Amino acid sequence: MPTAPSPTALPDLFDAFNRLTVLIVGDVMMDAYVWGKAGRLSPEAPVPVVNVSRTEQRLGGAANVALNVQAMGATPLLCAVVGDDAGGDQLLGLLQDKELSAEGIVRSSHRPTTVKQRILAAGQHLLRIDSEVEHDLNAEESQLLVARYEALLPRADVVIFEDYDKGVLNQASIQHFVTLARKHGVPTVVDPKKKNFLAYTQCTLFKPNLKELREGLKLDFDDTTADRPMFEAAVDRLRELLQPEIILVTLSERGVFSESAATGRTYIPAHVRMISDVSGAGDTVISIAALCVALGVAPPVLAALANLGGGLVCEQVGVVPIEKQRLLDEAMQVKLLG
Repeated sequence: MPTAPSPTALPDLFDAFNRLTVLIVGDVMMDAYVWGKAGRLSPEAPVPVVNVSRTEQRLGGAANVALNVQAMGATPLLCAVVGDDAGGDQLLGLLQDKELSAEGIVRSSHRPTTVKQRILAAGQHLLRIDSEVEHDLNAEESQLLVARYEALLPRADVVIFEDYDKGVLNQASIQHFVTLARKHGVPTVVDPKKKNFLAYTQCTLFKPNLKELREGLKLDFDDTTADRPMFEAAVDRLRELLQPEIILVTLSERGVFSESAATGRTYIPAHVRMISDVSGAGDTVISIAALCVALGVAPPVLAALANLGGGLVCEQVGVVPIEKQRLLDEAMQVKLLG
């Protein structure tokens, strides 16, 4: 963790983001969009016929986290495995277009690039088609990924683990990566999924959503309003198992929750917004949280800023990165630092 004092004014904090380098390891993917009009049902089946007006490809998964990190002014370094296929070519091309480094990307002929294709009409999300595999990396792929991670880690101020259960991260690699980061004094921030949920012991910040918390711990509770004691018991259980410094739980329309030994428990309500699409909100939250961790920002302030950013991207359709100036303006407006 940083030894310098955390910035005490929002403009200074946002300026400090520009000096950070973030290593992002995990599952990258392509988000493909087909936009059109649906004016009739198909005569072949009771499904809408979409007349395509345009298509678009965007960076998704860990690559969208990199875009969010970049949008906040920091330098992202992606470390991931993609296929030696058309999807991989498109992904590398988009990285180049966005001026994102591909030096940590491993290409493999043994697995396809994950592609999620969304069909949209009249602002409605009609269908998603996923092309992917979820099995673990083979030995060769794993060795190449470890080598890229080890080469990039000395340049990083913080590491984000962006785990979508697509097989790039597994228990052995996670433990190696976290241990190596701790050895270098680099904080680790985790956006988990179900399969490796309990593998991230002694990370700096662990950020599940409510569904992931329930599934990862195999506990059944409702939400933080109806079952607050059960929810907080789950948080206590998570701390017992993983021993993270900070726990950050996103609660959808109820906002976020943060907990640490230094600051205790904090519930932060969501800001009222016109929600268009929640896709990518978690990527924004983890990006902002990681930058704040790198600068030693107190967990309640970190959670409040991440909560604000996650809400902002929900106002836009599709997976898009945060707008730094707009986030700063809103943070100033709500007097986030008092």
